[in-house]
Parts: sequence; structure tokens; C-alpha cells
Amino acid sequence: MENKTKLLSAAVIVASLGYFVDIYDLLLFSIVRVPSLQSLGLTGEDITKNGIFLLNVQMIGLLAGGICWGILGDKKGRLSVLFGSIFLYSIANIANGLAYSVGSYAVWRFIAGFGLAGELGAGITLVAEIMPKAKRGYATTIVATVGVSGAVAAFFIARCFDWRTSYFIGGGLGLSLLLLRVGVVESGMFGKARHSQGRRGDFFSLFTNKSRFYKYLQCITIGIPLWFVVGILITLSPEFGKVLGIQEAVDAGVAVACCYGGLVAGDIVSGLLSQYLKSRIKVVYAYLFLSIVFIAAYFLLHGISLFGFYTICFLLGFSVGYWVIFMTIATEQFGTNIRATVTTTVPNFVRGSVVPLSLLFQYFKQLFNDSLIYAGIAVGLICLGLAFWALSKMQDTFSKDLDYLEE
Repeated sequence: MENKTKLLSAAVIVASLGYFVDIYDLLLFSIVRVPSLQSLGLTGEDITKNGIFLLNVQMIGLLAGGICWGILGDKKGRLSVLFGSIFLYSIANIANGLAYSVGSYAVWRFIAGFGLAGELGAGITLVAEIMPKAKRGYATTIVATVGVSGAVAAFFIARCFDWRTSYFIGGGLGLSLLLLRVGVVESGMFGKARHSQGRRGDFFSLFTNKSRFYKYLQCITIGIPLWFVVGILITLSPEFGKVLGIQEAVDAGVAVACCYGGLVAGDIVSGLLSQYLKSRIKVVYAYLFLSIVFIAAYFLLHGISLFGFYTICFLLGFSVGYWVIFMTIATEQFGTNIRATVTTTVPNFVRGSVVPLSLLFQYFKQLFNDSLIYAGIAVGLICLGLAFWALSKMQDTFSKDLDYLEE
């Protein structure tokens, strides 16, 4: 019999606000990268070089943290990872605001990335396991929607405060969430799995079984178009704006805010549409087709106004606003004994895909005589093609019972 957990339970609220601060910190570095490095005495090419270095350090932290937190989530519990990761990235946020050199900045960006890697997977896993099937999609929609709006908050706070203060605010918000710990209960499914004979948190079991490995790979692949849009098209929007003949200079911070505003709207619509259609897969198909339309508009509409370009950034964000469905699919594909491992590692491998996507983009840029447009189109076609292929092989898990163990 399904439980009667309220849609706005303590677990949903904490997971939502935790993800809000998670995204806030993840995007804050991109927004304050230049002024923060300038205040540390860097100029010119040194800002670009060290900015890329710090971003890569953060990504390494995310990948390492995703694996460690995921395993802990299945071995020690969803709650311990949820609050442990919130505590770690909150402390790292405050320490980032105290950075006095690129070296100290790098250390705390790695620790922040490591901490950020755990919250979302643990939160989504906990929420999916404690909610009845009829409410599961609504609950994960709330988590993703509130969380993604943290990027918009980061933009406005960075506009109003010094970069150090912006980091302090993020750390303070995270630490304040720990006060809500009392009302959150552990997943009953994890409690049952803990007393079973099955191995819990076995990350390598995802690679020792062919069908399980392909299912895991497919979960990662369907999320890559989102980070192609955010990591390539939006991050490099000032450079693309120049070659596309946009009438005024493009501000990357505004482009990020517009894109994430679209993501918030897209997550709400995709979550509700999934509940209405009683299908996850159909909704992702619809959003992938929509992303083709707006990615094409991004490349084909030359010489438009700055407002028009920011509108396309918003629509691009909307078209890849299936993050909530992507995360829910990953959660529903695997048994309780490795569910947290999967749900925590999958989004971090997708985030980490920005590194190979950037290298691929640079390769195509050289291949096409330094053409940003052709390079962007080539990488986009690869990402979308792989996502459609992966989706065609996946099982729809809308009404799946999650109370089982992976053999």
C-alpha cells in the first residue's frame, strides 16, 4: 500500500532548497569569475587561463564527489549524504569568499565541487522513494524547479553584492538548511535494503553487467544536450553574439539568467506534462524535438537585436528543461541498493560532459577554419543524435514500483 506522504513534506522542502543553493554556487563561479580573479591581481589572458583551470578543478571535484556520495547514499543512507553534502559545500562557499590566491581558490573550488555532487542525487532519491507513485513526478518537479531558480538568484545577488559577499550569502543559506534536519525522515525502502543480503552502493556493478551498463549509459546520454546548451551555446554567447552579428555586445551573465529562467519554466511544464501523459519518455522526445527548433534558431537568426537574442536564450533553456524528467528516469531505472549511486553519479557525469564537449568543439572549430557556427552545429548534432538513440532504447518508468533490489 502506498504511503500518504504530503507533496510538500520536509524532505521535498529540504531537497528543493538544497538544490537551490547547489545551483546557486555552481553558477555563481561562472558569473563572478572575472571580477574575482581581477581582485586577486590577474589580468588579460591570465584571467581566461586560470578561469578554465578553476572550472576544470571544480568539475574534477564534481566527478569524484558524485561517485563517493553516491556509494555513501546506498551504504549509509540518503539523509546522511543530503545533509553532509549541504554542510560541505556551504563551508566551501564561505571559504571561497575568503580566497587570497588562485591556489587557495582552486582548493576550495574542488571541495565545493565535491560537496555539490551529493545533494541532488540524495535529494531526488529520497523524495522518489518516500512519495507514492501518483505524486512522485510532482515532487521531483518541485525539487528541480526550485533548485534551477538558484541560478537566477545567483545572477541578481552577484549584481547587487561584491563577489566575496555573494559567496558568503550562499554559504549562509546552505548552513541555515541544516536547521530543518529535524523534520526529515529516512527512506523506508533504504531501511529495508539495509537489512537485506544484497550488496549496497556497488558502483562497479554498473559495469559488470552488459544490460545494466547500457541502461546506465543511456541515462547519462539523454542529459547531454542540456549541458551542450548551457556549457557551449550560453557560456560562449558573447563570442557567438559577435559572429552572429547581434546588434549589441552580449552579456554572458544575462544570457545565463535568461537560459535558467527558461529552464525553470521548462521543468515545471515537463513535470506536469509527464503526470498528464503518464509517461516520461514521450515528454523527453517532445523536448528534444523542441531543442532542435531553438538551437537552429540560435544559429540561423543573424543580426537580431540583443533582446531577441536573450529571448532565444530563454527559449533554449525552456527546450532543455527536462532535467526533472531526466533525473526521475535515472532514479526509477535501478533497484534500491544502487539507486543513490546512480542518481548521484548520472547528473555529475552529465555536468562533466562539458569537458569532452569543449574539446570536441575546439576540434571542429579548427576543422572548419575557426568557424564557431559550424563547430557548434556539429557538436549539437552529435549530442542530439546520441540522446535520441539512447531514448529509443529506454523503458518508460512512470508507474514503476521502486521497492526492489538490483541483483
